[in-house]
Amino acid sequence: MTIIDREIFLNLPTEEIAKLVREVGKQVCVLPINGTRRWFTLEHAHELGDDPIQEYLDIGGKQYISVYSLCFEHGLDTLLTPDFGSELLTRGDIYMRKVAADGLERMTNHPDFLSFYEQYKVRVYFYGDYRKRLADTPFAYLLESFDKITKDTAKNDRYRLFHGVFANDATETIAEYSIEYFQKTGNIPSRRELVEHYYGEYVEPVNLFVGFDKPSVFDYPLLNIGEENLYFTMAPSLYLNALQLRSILYDHLYLRRVEEADYTKMSKQQLKNMRDFYQDQIETILGVGQIIDGIWYPNTIHKKQL
Repeated sequence: MTIIDREIFLNLPTEEIAKLVREVGKQVCVLPINGTRRWFTLEHAHELGDDPIQEYLDIGGKQYISVYSLCFEHGLDTLLTPDFGSELLTRGDIYMRKVAADGLERMTNHPDFLSFYEQYKVRVYFYGDYRKRLADTPFAYLLESFDKITKDTAKNDRYRLFHGVFANDATETIAEYSIEYFQKTGNIPSRRELVEHYYGEYVEPVNLFVGFDKPSVFDYPLLNIGEENLYFTMAPSLYLNALQLRSILYDHLYLRRVEEADYTKMSKQQLKNMRDFYQDQIETILGVGQIIDGIWYPNTIHKKQL
């Protein structure tokens, strides 16, 4: 693969970047959108009216769509967005009812989201143990909404958006399905069949994960085979812009695919450069941070140019 100069790549028209991304095959990206309340507080708290929760959902929803659109326009075929995890039900009834449940339902029937799905031809799915976890709660009505939007967007054929709800552990779900499958067929389900059952259709292994805050990956069972490239933004996910995404895509397309150098063929100066860098960074650890005003921040990374 010919490596394009980074500055040239960053300034290419969006359509050309999308073409380059698609040339390496369908790209599945996990994008858990985190830090939404921080983003909203910092950017919009000064303009709140009488119903801040409703405004949080309205403004936040539009920004979600903006981020989804940005990713699709740059050639990412499939997005998995873990929306709510197992800790959701511990945040109290008010949060669950006014923020989580209303936010999830909004993704299935709000005009902004419906228009986005239609314009971009997005198939929508919900995955995770949400049926089991919501069935006997006041929020069971969400199940019908999830099923309806999946059915209504089934004809869309350009992009895919998977919303993860209680998707932190698929062990029991997969075990139960495997037993049922064996009882019916006498066979063990294949990996493809397991993925199709869990996600609604087959999803290829994840290619890249773009997270925020403390580095960790989560909520995409069966698709994490250890070959995905991991990226973590310094700012909350809803700040994601074209330059950030292009920088990630450049690294993903070109820098992670370079074969490891043959140390026996490196010059003394090249080896010295490498050693100088590691000695300069010997106490730098990616993922180590500090608490300031109750918020975890990553330690500033000093970069020495080789």
